[in-house]
Amino acid sequence: MKENSVPDPNPAKAAARPGPAGAKPRRWLPYVGLVAVVVLITLGLWPRPIPVETATATVGTLRAVVSEEGKTRIRQRYTVSAPITGQLRRLPFKAGAEVKVNETVVATIDPVTPTPLDARSRALAEARRDAAAANVEKSRAAHDFASKERQRFELLFRQQTVSTQELEKAQWNESSTAKELTANESALRQAEAELAEFAPLVGTNAAPREVKAPASGRVLRVFEENARVVPAGTPLLEIGDPTDLEVVIEVLSRDGAAITPGTRVELEQWGGPAPLQARVRLVEPAAFTKVSALGVEEQRVRVIADLTTPPEQRLNLGDNFRVDARIIIWETDQALKIPSGALFHTGQSAAVFVLGSTRAQLRRVKAGQSSGAEVQILEGLKTGDVVIIYPGSRIQEGARVSRIGS
Repeated sequence: MKENSVPDPNPAKAAARPGPAGAKPRRWLPYVGLVAVVVLITLGLWPRPIPVETATATVGTLRAVVSEEGKTRIRQRYTVSAPITGQLRRLPFKAGAEVKVNETVVATIDPVTPTPLDARSRALAEARRDAAAANVEKSRAAHDFASKERQRFELLFRQQTVSTQELEKAQWNESSTAKELTANESALRQAEAELAEFAPLVGTNAAPREVKAPASGRVLRVFEENARVVPAGTPLLEIGDPTDLEVVIEVLSRDGAAITPGTRVELEQWGGPAPLQARVRLVEPAAFTKVSALGVEEQRVRVIADLTTPPEQRLNLGDNFRVDARIIIWETDQALKIPSGALFHTGQSAAVFVLGSTRAQLRRVKAGQSSGAEVQILEGLKTGDVVIIYPGSRIQEGARVSRIGS
């Protein structure tokens, strides 16, 4: 039979009694846990190095360019028009056909036969002719009478029989009848010309008019291909030499002010494997307003450049072809350069963050020309300096940083 356990009336003394053999009290465990928690919190709040992208300042080739779209066009183009009113024969040419100056007949026009007048129209024309002839006879008789009267008044004026006013009136009457005679003679000629149209066979034997090419080259466009009656001056086709090309580039007016004749131009995205070379011939003196794709009004000016690449290296390039033009306004092969994303402005000066061992150092620099992706550094950096690209607002002077990928 087991004995019943009796609880100790003094628990404090019972706790102070030694336990089983080999057991020791662990009063230090709470302190160790507290220290571990403090260390973990400190490590969690300790600022870590900011990862950054970097680039090295190097010496190399740098270009300042103006990049815009351009279009080719033939320098000299000729529009062939109908020299007379007539029946145009069907043109045998298509766009691209080769022609030679003063040899190739590009169009043939048959003169139109005059339309005969009907009986009523002829009678009216004859009546107008007869009336005009009668007016001429009447005016001639009046003029003869006025001339003789003027002579009589001059004789009487010398004899001091008539006054000066009467003499001047006679002279004015003669001049007026002379002008009336001239007008009536002109009306008679017009009436006779209208009556001459009654002849139905006039012009039926006229030879056709051949129009020859005004220049050597190729047919660019055919405006009138089918046979029809065309009035004089109607455009028939357009001729030009596809090897004689120039490039028209529309640039912002502030960029055009920096471009001078002779500036080198590279043409890309034209369809060939290598860029084409060109030289600026003219910057037009007058700008114009153009609305961009974003709806912004821009002042632009046209830059005309001549292609210098031989025609045999650009056989497929033609009129009104689109190209990407890069106008090189400045170039050197000894520029200290860094990416443009590393440069920012503080106040009135430019600056960069240079990477030391582990800290970012703010350094003020003097920038020069820019190619868009890279910028020239004139003062403040040397070859081999490592700069931070796109530092942002997190990077401050003395901030701990680490290079991405290092």
